[in-house]
Amino acid sequence: MIVMIVGGGGREHALAWKLSQSADIKKILAVPGNAGMRQLAHCLDEDPGDTHGLAELALQNQVDLTVVGPEAPLVEGVVDVFREKGLRILGPTREGALLEGSKAWAKGIMYDSGIPTAPFKIMDDYQDAVNLIRQSSSLPVIKADGLAAGKGVLIPKTREEAEKGLRQIMVDRCFGEAGNQVVLEDKLNGEEASLLALTDGSSLTIMPPAQDHKPIGEGDTGPNTGGMGAYSPAPVLTQDKIDRIKEQVFWPLLKELKNRGIDYRGVIYAGLIVTPEDFHVLEFNVRLGDPEAQALLPLLDSDLLPLLVTAADGNLQGSPRWKSDAAVCLVLASQGYPGKYEKGKVISGLDKLSGIPGISVFHAGTSLENGRVVTSGGRVLGVTSWQPDLTKAVHHAYQAVKFIDFDGCYYRKDIGYRALE
Repeated sequence: MIVMIVGGGGREHALAWKLSQSADIKKILAVPGNAGMRQLAHCLDEDPGDTHGLAELALQNQVDLTVVGPEAPLVEGVVDVFREKGLRILGPTREGALLEGSKAWAKGIMYDSGIPTAPFKIMDDYQDAVNLIRQSSSLPVIKADGLAAGKGVLIPKTREEAEKGLRQIMVDRCFGEAGNQVVLEDKLNGEEASLLALTDGSSLTIMPPAQDHKPIGEGDTGPNTGGMGAYSPAPVLTQDKIDRIKEQVFWPLLKELKNRGIDYRGVIYAGLIVTPEDFHVLEFNVRLGDPEAQALLPLLDSDLLPLLVTAADGNLQGSPRWKSDAAVCLVLASQGYPGKYEKGKVISGLDKLSGIPGISVFHAGTSLENGRVVTSGGRVLGVTSWQPDLTKAVHHAYQAVKFIDFDGCYYRKDIGYRALE
């Protein structure tokens, strides 16, 4: 089969890496891909946001399956365009992608289907939102309604900070149209975790639980990023809780989507806040997490391709086998991220990690310049290790990152700390 992967980050490199292990793969295309993916795929320097252009590429290259990595093309309706042309693609339609594209819409789905989530208010007027915060006895979590590259959630510590955040989102439009409205949500205390499922719209299969590390600083301090590291499995989600989440979150969600006439095929990512007794859904995403994918896919012990094909066809088949190992992904970022950062820094040491069992380096923000791999993004690389237990996986990952160097390289030193404690 010929498979086309849309995107050029660490998640897409992990997908290409795993799919390349399938005996039924003839060729992998990546749009646009990155320096690391060039070893596995033919990278096409096209715009991944051009939905009609992507469909033309799929037709020209006789692509059998297209897998969409990032959320933006899904929200733009790339699946609708492909289906109209009779092309096989994995992902939700434009309406289904609102589950991530609009936090207000997602909250409505949760409310209508009885999915446990925090109490909330949807506000489309800046002054009304300010007044509500001033009248509240506690500070809410502030969420920009639309896509904000994982950075649209503010957890203010003071009213001044809350009002400043609202102004930046709704008046200054730091996230553009994503700030047309905001969700003000009661703050819940607990540990965050992620549970992902692959669905054909009617049935689903659950992946091992994972935990991302969003803040830039150790101890989960500083501004939010797209994710500074992840590990799986996350012990905070016991098997009992996973079973309950399947019954109280995923099945009601699929039922509600069907009731609304939405044929949802692809990944459902439930971002959760977990306490010893219970759980609540913080958000839904409509694709594999990044960096969660870099920790999850190395744990998959069976062929990924037939799962994706049958899910895209609306007839999910097969039971994936998962290793009993644990995996951790450490994200190496450019100095200054998630703010301004410089590009074009030469990366050294990648060759020293090639072929080491239980270690893989997934490229995220990299490109080739005069034959050398250089930085081209805020999150540059994901170094993943999988070992019999998390302690060993963390140790091996941190040993591996010592071989890699580029000017301004930054990574958190405490990925996995919650589980290790």
